[in-house]
Amino acid sequence: MLALYMLNRPIRDTQDFLLSNYFAEGLRITFGVLCPSLIMAHYGMLQYGMTLSLGALCVSIVDSPGPIQHRRNAMFVTTALLFLVSIIVGLTNKSDIFIGILLVAFSFIFSMLFLYGARAAAIGTSVLLIMILSIDDVRPWQEVIFYSMLVFIGSIWYTSLSYIIYRLRPYRLAQQTLSDSIHEIADFLRAKAKFYSQNTNYDKNYAELLQLQVDVHQKQDEVREVLFKTREIVRESTPQGRFLLIVFTDTVDLFEQVMSTYYNYKQLHQQFDEVGILSHYEEAINKIADSLDDIAFALKSGGIPTLSDNLENDLAKLRQEISDLEQHKSEQYNTLGIIALRNIEVNIENIVNRIKTINKYFNKKEQRKIKKGDVDVGKFVTSQEINIKLLINNLTFSSSTFRHSIRVAIVMFVGFVVARSLDFDHSYWILLTILVISKPGFSLTKERNYHRIIGTVVGAFIGMGVLHFVHDKNTLFTILIVFMIAGYSFQRKNYVVSVLFMTPYILIIFDFLGMGTMSLARERIYDTLIGSGIAFLASYWLFPNWEHEKLKEAMTEMIKSNQWYFREVTKLYFEKGFDLTNYKLARKEVYVKTSNLASMFQRMFSEPKSKQVYMKEMHQFTVLNHLLSSYIASLSLYIKEHHFVCINYQDIKPIADNTIYLLENSEDNLLKQVSEPSNVPLIRRKNAAGIPLSDTDIVIEEQFDLIQKVSYDIFKLTEKIKI
Repeated sequence: MLALYMLNRPIRDTQDFLLSNYFAEGLRITFGVLCPSLIMAHYGMLQYGMTLSLGALCVSIVDSPGPIQHRRNAMFVTTALLFLVSIIVGLTNKSDIFIGILLVAFSFIFSMLFLYGARAAAIGTSVLLIMILSIDDVRPWQEVIFYSMLVFIGSIWYTSLSYIIYRLRPYRLAQQTLSDSIHEIADFLRAKAKFYSQNTNYDKNYAELLQLQVDVHQKQDEVREVLFKTREIVRESTPQGRFLLIVFTDTVDLFEQVMSTYYNYKQLHQQFDEVGILSHYEEAINKIADSLDDIAFALKSGGIPTLSDNLENDLAKLRQEISDLEQHKSEQYNTLGIIALRNIEVNIENIVNRIKTINKYFNKKEQRKIKKGDVDVGKFVTSQEINIKLLINNLTFSSSTFRHSIRVAIVMFVGFVVARSLDFDHSYWILLTILVISKPGFSLTKERNYHRIIGTVVGAFIGMGVLHFVHDKNTLFTILIVFMIAGYSFQRKNYVVSVLFMTPYILIIFDFLGMGTMSLARERIYDTLIGSGIAFLASYWLFPNWEHEKLKEAMTEMIKSNQWYFREVTKLYFEKGFDLTNYKLARKEVYVKTSNLASMFQRMFSEPKSKQVYMKEMHQFTVLNHLLSSYIASLSLYIKEHHFVCINYQDIKPIADNTIYLLENSEDNLLKQVSEPSNVPLIRRKNAAGIPLSDTDIVIEEQFDLIQKVSYDIFKLTEKIKI
């Protein structure tokens, strides 16, 4: 069975990639960029065709996944700016002094667009790209206008192509992004399953789990952007749109259930390793992950998902094993341990039932029965308005974006001077390298730097090898198309792989144009190394942005979000009224802040040792907050899914109030930098009525107590951290 799975996995992964948005994007960009050149070359006007292709390539940079109206508007703005900047640069590039001033000014202005989000930043990158490629292209003013018009037409061509493809299949992008988010949940589940394996490495598993939680959040955020901001899905409320919305809603709820399945695994292993029941949990959870992968694949392929083989039988065996353990209770198998096993099994059953429900939605008849949800989806997406006030407020060195923009402007000028000093035919590659490597943070610049160098060097050798052994033009053209598709397909998935394919495809293009290949490959490597070195040194020495500068804000926001989440969950127990939207907003906020904090912690590892502050405490803080949100999720599911009822909630409410008090004080510790450690006690439950506790009461009390203890640990930890 395992051998069959290992054999089928690569096949499924390949099929999944070919149906993904990454590959669709690679095909779209390749067709959009290559088509104008091929058509014009047919009529003997290849030079004009390449200019059209350049316009298409530049505008494709902003065509990242998202609502079609955002993509369309961004491409129109980019088209106008490309036309304007190409004229300005074309009319002034005869003077090195004037073009140097323009380069500095434009580099600063367009780098400040990072303030308005990733798509706005892509607009800036696109415009700077056309500027760099136009610096050495000196022409008479009449040709400059004609050249700019060709860039404009190429941009309009790609914009039209992208819009038409969307209109042909308006739900395709939503299906693909939703599919990717479900794949991430499946991977998260597999990481969870490792905790049930004997001799597992807990620290390594926690680190993997936190990174996967970041990935899940990022994918879910992409789905929210596409689903909740697309008119066809939200307003028109078609069966297909309602289907995608309810599948996403159910998968978010499912992820909450997965998050809640955290227990003291060390104690579970100590109690139950001998009977071998935990390995059966691991097997069942992995099968659930396979079922989720099947749903994700069905979304892309149009198939019907099925439940993993023998999963129902596995659950029945688990129930029987737990019953056997209950009948033979001993000191080794205490009540809380048995209850934990029972709760995990019930939670797994609920996850399986939710998967069955999702599978039913794939039936066309069931899709027609799906009703429009009553949740205000507008509250679950953030909108970034383009306002001048935000820009003005960030024109200060306290702004990381301002420092980044100043750094890019200076580094681009240095690169321009170096490029002018070298006797290279394509020295603009230095500026291109600086442009794509320079990121606001040191760690991101460092990572992009390594990827660029490795991809360029390896890709150059691949390109030289292909051109040395392949001389048939038709074969070379086929290889060129394959490299183009691969390069553009991986540009948002894996940058080093993208550059690895991009470099040989550029060398093959220059070979078609009759330019020397070997010297060109060497020049590209040299230019990349020079540009990488300049950008990397600048990220360290020139107005650097270090992660610890944003540490306090990220930590306080994490505590606030967990506090909000806990307040909303306690309303399920202590209040009759319950606002589902507020609860889901609080849950989403926890995922967002956890993702931000975990990402920051990972980036700090890439920074110099002198900039890595409180790394041990940061790791503890991140893990504790992950545990806290997991425990809170468990508490919510006890009443939402398991329908547990707490009879004497008055006895537990003081514990909840003290938990909130601890979290509030934790936040104050970080903000006020308290020097004297305080003595905040833990609250114990008092059974004032003297009523015997049921198993349900024990579980709920235990969960409230666990949440309080983790909150106390966070409180004591924040007393040690002085940022």
